[in-house]
Amino acid sequence: MIRVLVLLLVLFCAGLSVDAAEVLQVRSSQLLQVGDHNRTYTVQLTCVDVAAPDEARAVSWLREQLPRRRRVNLRPAGSVDGQLLARVTPIGDELDLSSGLVAAGLASDRCASGLS
Repeated sequence: MIRVLVLLLVLFCAGLSVDAAEVLQVRSSQLLQVGDHNRTYTVQLTCVDVAAPDEARAVSWLREQLPRRRRVNLRPAGSVDGQLLARVTPIGDELDLSSGLVAAGLASDRCASGLS
């Protein structure tokens, strides 16, 4: 009986929603403005390098993937000049945006060459 109650409690708690960061704006091919009910901050996508000729297409691709208020998971990788450097994955997707830009042919992967 106790095991059943514990199992039900675990299943109930697992179903509770957790507030994730929400995308407020795609600022460039590598910068996002996100918020989490308490604050807003800039997040730089990690491991991508977008060439100047591909900038507009990369921004357009990101805006398709990230409509305003789309919830995302952030996996921090550090910071650069006060900006959070992170892998960003839209809730419900498995592919992070950095890998998506590379797969779409709009960016190169800096981490594959050992750079971050």
